[in-house]
Amino acid sequence: MAGTMRAMVLHASGQRLRQEERPIPEPGPEQVLLKVHACAVCRTDLHVVDGELTRPKLPLVPGHEIVATVVATGARVEGFAPGRRVGVPWLGWSCGQCRFCRSGRENLCDTARFTGYDIDGGFAEYTVADARFCFPLPPSYRDVEAAPLMCAGLIGYRSLRMAGEGPRLGLYGFGAAAHILIQVARHQGRRVHAFTREGDARGQAFARELGAVWAGSSDTPPPEPLDAAILFAPVGALVPAALKAVDKGGVVVCGGIHMSDIPSFPYSVLWEERVVRSVANLTRQDAMDFLALAPRVPVRTEVQVFPLSAANEALQALREGRVRGAAVLDMTVAE
Repeated sequence: MAGTMRAMVLHASGQRLRQEERPIPEPGPEQVLLKVHACAVCRTDLHVVDGELTRPKLPLVPGHEIVATVVATGARVEGFAPGRRVGVPWLGWSCGQCRFCRSGRENLCDTARFTGYDIDGGFAEYTVADARFCFPLPPSYRDVEAAPLMCAGLIGYRSLRMAGEGPRLGLYGFGAAAHILIQVARHQGRRVHAFTREGDARGQAFARELGAVWAGSSDTPPPEPLDAAILFAPVGALVPAALKAVDKGGVVVCGGIHMSDIPSFPYSVLWEERVVRSVANLTRQDAMDFLALAPRVPVRTEVQVFPLSAANEALQALREGRVRGAAVLDMTVAE
């Protein structure tokens, strides 16, 4: 497809994204060409732009919570007719051959490639993606509402599965992922305790609106021991705090791709069969399971919409904790 497109491009870590005109990419044999309608802005995008994830492809078009329609397909792609709406997540390619891929753990693939990091992503009017990692979206969601499901929702869902089935759940950091996950957890009958940065009255009120039985600052013990805690805030000091908050045999799940260093803590905090584990990326099965579940809950996403040209402003709002729910770039918004 000939022509040019607008894209927001990162040229070096720590720099602002530049709006550029680029050629519309051509899909490879196993790829689809996508017209992007919306792309949510994730904390992982911040880690990439700010240089905390240190090996991005440069120059790079960030963005990995993509909602788009198929424009054209590569020679070996089947089942993707033009006009079909799909979502594209962070995991953009896996080899299918390594021991992790063969055992259903493609999220740990030795040579995995990631959207908006190794592969140009969705902060653009068009992009290409491996057809294996494009997923049909529930029709009940508008484009901007569906975009946060593709990472905040998927990582939150995988984190919840790793947390076990206990009814008393803590969520540290009440941003895009937590505002989706609390709805799933409540649907499952869990009691959710929300932890925010000190003084974040708005975030705590938002958590209560969505059904949290308690909301407070992350340095405050919850009113009851937790069966599990999920950390979305990338703050290593929260790990020992969460360990103190969970009951014997409890699980602390670190849901982010990047976190500041975890400080030393006494063994007594970990003892009595408490567990600390991380969550890495997602699998295609996670995506299929969650996208089937979301409309049944039903999950409702709250979004703050920005035009494509305001990607830097969206990143700054996220950096400063000024986004209620999820920030989303809407390619259809007039500049």
